[in-house]
Amino acid sequence: MTRSDLADAIHRKVGVPRAESAKYVEMVLEEIFERIVSREDVKLSSFGAFVVREKKERLGRNPKTGAGAKISARLVVAFKPSNILRARINGEG
Repeated sequence: MTRSDLADAIHRKVGVPRAESAKYVEMVLEEIFERIVSREDVKLSSFGAFVVREKKERLGRNPKTGAGAKISARLVVAFKPSNILRARINGEG
């Protein structure tokens, strides 16, 4: 699903003009983006949470050559689905 698909879904379901629905999608995504960049967790009820985690420096391996390679410490974003979403994915809801 793309931003355009989301905007079209809002247009169809709510009836607002496409340009306005696209603006709403951008506003929501920008707010989520800014919260994640500032290292805040973003929790969306009944959907899940975007969690910023710190990964420590570690030793990895180059899959082409098999040679060891140092992977530097960094921040990553992980998505944790809610129990409701997890149940629906598994056909339980």
